[in-house]
Amino acid sequence: MIPKGTLLIIGGAEHKGDNNLDMETKNLEFKQFEILKLLLKEKKKVEVITTGSEIKQEVKKEYKQTFDKIGFNDTGFLPIEDKNEARLSKYINRIEKANTIFFSGGDQFRLATILGGTPVTDIILKRYFEEEDFVIAGTSAGAMVMSKIMISGGGTNEALLKNDINTSSGFGLLEHCIIDTHFIKRGRFGRLAHAVIINPEQLGVGLGEDTALIVKNGKDAECLGSGMVVIIDGSGIEQTNIAEVEAEYGVFVENLKVHLLVKGCRFDLKTRTLANPAISQRKKNDG
Repeated sequence: MIPKGTLLIIGGAEHKGDNNLDMETKNLEFKQFEILKLLLKEKKKVEVITTGSEIKQEVKKEYKQTFDKIGFNDTGFLPIEDKNEARLSKYINRIEKANTIFFSGGDQFRLATILGGTPVTDIILKRYFEEEDFVIAGTSAGAMVMSKIMISGGGTNEALLKNDINTSSGFGLLEHCIIDTHFIKRGRFGRLAHAVIINPEQLGVGLGEDTALIVKNGKDAECLGSGMVVIIDGSGIEQTNIAEVEAEYGVFVENLKVHLLVKGCRFDLKTRTLANPAISQRKKNDG
């Protein structure tokens, strides 16, 4: 079933007025609040779910200040703490009425285990598949949880070691992608590559900071922001020792394909190809 809604997956550290100074000075395509303005541009009701964070008040304060700077004030915050709260009618009613649901960062495993299998995610998934104007956004952990197979930890060694990664179930909004965030700054190429090597039917999506993919029809993606997106495709893998290597030994792989996307690049997540032309006309006319 092709979803009618839109996803906005963000690599974390999206510009909020006081960060990304490096990209502000070095990348001429940098725009203040570019990603969050897109999230808010319709002036519709946004509900921010802060379940992934253990410092919910700080997260609320930071985003509220940012939304105020942008000139948007129709935002609610849902500090759902456990599965019982995820079944409360007061939260369910707000999710049913919102135009956009935004998952803040924190811990993706916390998000998946608290909200997974509850009315909150059931309603969000249903609306995503049935409603054209419904938007689901997530940053950092809030983006990682959108995949079916989710990286929950590990993958931080210099060598790619066989058992050095933990995966679990995400929300499944992107069924054939594994998402990683803060991808460039935190050096996460190895762990996403590892996840793809052991799940070659999945496409790896590594999102840089202040960078996002907006996804429509469940597959048509466009890159936004000042950083880059790294796509890792394992469908053409030839030689690898992943199946027989012992647990604490290094893994090698041949013919792992990598694509680099920047602002305006369009990518088909189903066919695993850049659009032709790769850069959208919208980017050229951004002015």
